[in-house]
Amino acid sequence: MSTTTSTEPAVLVLEDGTVARGHAYGARGVTLGEIVFNTGMTGYQETLTDPSYHRQIVVMTAPHVGNTGINADDPESGRIWVAGYVLRDPARRMSSWRATGTLEDDLAAQDVVGISGVDTRHLTRHLRELGVMRAGIFSGEALVEGGVERDVADLVAEVKGAPAMAGADLAREVSTTEPYTVEPAGEFAGAEPVATVVAVDLGIKAMTPARLAERGVRVHVVPQSTTIDDVTALLPTDAPAGVFFSNGPGDPSAATAEVELLREVLDRRIPFFGICFGNQLLGRALGYGTYKLGYGHRGINQPVMDRTTGKVEVTAHNHGFAVDAPVDAVSTAPHDAARTDDAAYGRVIVSHVGLNDRVVEGLTALDVPAFSVQYHPEAAAGPHDSTYLFDRFVELMTTRRPVTVPDAALAALGEQAAAPAGSKEN
Repeated sequence: MSTTTSTEPAVLVLEDGTVARGHAYGARGVTLGEIVFNTGMTGYQETLTDPSYHRQIVVMTAPHVGNTGINADDPESGRIWVAGYVLRDPARRMSSWRATGTLEDDLAAQDVVGISGVDTRHLTRHLRELGVMRAGIFSGEALVEGGVERDVADLVAEVKGAPAMAGADLAREVSTTEPYTVEPAGEFAGAEPVATVVAVDLGIKAMTPARLAERGVRVHVVPQSTTIDDVTALLPTDAPAGVFFSNGPGDPSAATAEVELLREVLDRRIPFFGICFGNQLLGRALGYGTYKLGYGHRGINQPVMDRTTGKVEVTAHNHGFAVDAPVDAVSTAPHDAARTDDAAYGRVIVSHVGLNDRVVEGLTALDVPAFSVQYHPEAAAGPHDSTYLFDRFVELMTTRRPVTVPDAALAALGEQAAAPAGSKEN
């Protein structure tokens, strides 16, 4: 059983010149990316393997990380996706009957550069004040030049040369290259599917098709480059069916092809459900804008209200962008104004809202069968308050009618004037 006792120096540098010194953890070398913080107290293996963290350096606010090692059951994809890893106190040894190895060994094996011994509380407060930014972790030969440690100004210049997240089109870099199918599971194993879903992989997590499969759904997971003809070829015409857009990394304003595909889906009135990146793309397809949050939502303890039921859910999040839609009113899809046909998308409500900052956390179309949420209802790792959304999707596919929103919820929105989305300082 290996232990973590490294005293080899490592340096974390932010583009604003902030420097944090610590110890090399995982692979040695240099890594660059957008630095973000995750407030989850558990689930570090799920975080590391979430494709939505592609090109991001993740700061763990939980002070003690690595005590349960790594195992073969918890990954959300086939590899670690984070660009770098920042933690305060790494476990000196793993202690779990499920563990097959240590966290540090896994990071090193997958060439993920990390740093330990950092005051992550101070770093998180800094990012909350100034917003996420580009950063770099340097260790080993990447930190030394001519036998001495490289000058900080040189490291900052290298960090500033890294691409920004705004404008980044990344889904194609994390999507599956070949389609695959997840069959109904559990009590539905071996039975005819309750419904068939084409899930467009924009960075999908393994638990998402599993949640659908355990409800009797056959899930065809397809690449980001899939066309509408590919989609319709997989959907039965005489049984419940729908399209799903997954979570994923990057700026939704750069995802032009995905938005066009989604509009084709909406035009055909194919039932649609999207999460996280899929929520932002539904917003764009309907004609709303998106914007970059100051530091985003990343964790497993975010309170959200489902305004169609009045219930508050504790939810898992990983997003740095949000939809800019009227929070307190029924609005008409802005894209309708640009249409010359009769296939309007109609009325839309912000069905879910973040209770910390009133950021749009879900959209529901009232005239077409489509809805989405900004968070992760598959809950890996995270609370299970939102798994009902998969049942809502099955019902949507079965009825092929828009989500039913109670009259009281619509009346409450109708009584208030339209307002822009929540504060853009978050």
